[in-house]
Amino acid sequence: MTLWEKGGGTDPGVLRFSAGEEYLLDSRLVPHDCRASIAHARMLGSIGVLTAAEVDALTAGLERIVDLHAAGEFVIAPEQEDCHTAIEEWLTAEIGEAGEKIHLGRSRNDQVLTALRLWQKEALAETDRALEAFRQVLQARAGDLESVPMPGYTHWQRAMPTIAGTWLGAFAAAGGEEREALARTGELIDASPLGTGAGFGVPVFDLDREMTARELGFARIEENPIHAQLTRGKHEAAILAVLSQISFTLNRLACDLLLFTTREFGFVTLPEELCTGSSMMPQKRNPDVLELIRARYSTVLAREFEVRSLIGNLISGYQRDLGLTKAPLFSAYDTTLGSLKMMRLVVEGMVVNAEACRAALTPEVYATEEANRLVAEGLSFREAYRRVADRIRAAAETGEDPDTTGSAPGPDRNGSP
Repeated sequence: MTLWEKGGGTDPGVLRFSAGEEYLLDSRLVPHDCRASIAHARMLGSIGVLTAAEVDALTAGLERIVDLHAAGEFVIAPEQEDCHTAIEEWLTAEIGEAGEKIHLGRSRNDQVLTALRLWQKEALAETDRALEAFRQVLQARAGDLESVPMPGYTHWQRAMPTIAGTWLGAFAAAGGEEREALARTGELIDASPLGTGAGFGVPVFDLDREMTARELGFARIEENPIHAQLTRGKHEAAILAVLSQISFTLNRLACDLLLFTTREFGFVTLPEELCTGSSMMPQKRNPDVLELIRARYSTVLAREFEVRSLIGNLISGYQRDLGLTKAPLFSAYDTTLGSLKMMRLVVEGMVVNAEACRAALTPEVYATEEANRLVAEGLSFREAYRRVADRIRAAAETGEDPDTTGSAPGPDRNGSP
């Protein structure tokens, strides 16, 4: 039975269509909804709506649901639509009338907002831990490669010398920016919507919203109840924007590694345990994980666009469209976390071929260095540029190496990784 059932009849097909996969997605939110319900019950007790015995019974029941859920024994039926109905029905069946009282002062609108924000806070914290673990590996490997010179590339062509540690350290620096973005997004969502009801507050009862916010660990409350509803989808889009940026960084590193692990480059080798093979070609060792990480940036980005499209052209207040933002959020989070953990294994296990990197530093890579040296001897930069360019052109016509006798850069010349 739905929470909104009033004795009339709704076509079963409409119910199935409206519920969609919500009841499956809501399994993630069960412990968070229970946590919010415990805080709500205690607050209702503090203002005299529930007795102490009812608060104790509800708290024990909700804690039991959390245990059952962890054991895989709390199931949300399709006809229940969501976790809120399943939880309330279980409480009513187990402890009686108190189960029917706990919804006072709440709408499913602020229930799901609160449960989602609690989940989002955990998800952002878990993403930050995974990102920082990945950054630590990148920094450690970058330190190991401080003395390995290699070409830097622009337009897919050799450009100037750099250091392998500087190359890898760039991705650690990107991860640092993304951790800052995660922190800013965390501050954005750290406001309790509990007690805003359907978006217009709760009449008659003076709910202690500050109490529930403190108990749930929120930094503040959503002061404007309509604004609480306006954040639905908007906050999801903000989270997805950060996940997209993390996935973009992983995509770029994957693209580099896919190029550098080719036999034609040979800068990097992946261990066999991180590769797959071919059913036909015995020699193949395929970097499938890198190709999938590269591709999954597109899927995370698509999820961000999906949410931004869903929330467009809606008037203020809750609209049923907003329920469709859960799936892309959960999917993008799972995808990004999985890619982070897999790329960490790749960076830990990859072998950098220092000799191949050095061998790729052909003389023309030092052209800019030679031009700068001529400037140091008194020429204008443009004149030095022309002289070196003429020298390289002449060498290309004769098949000889151009006379650009630079040396491989060190940390003091190109910046430490």
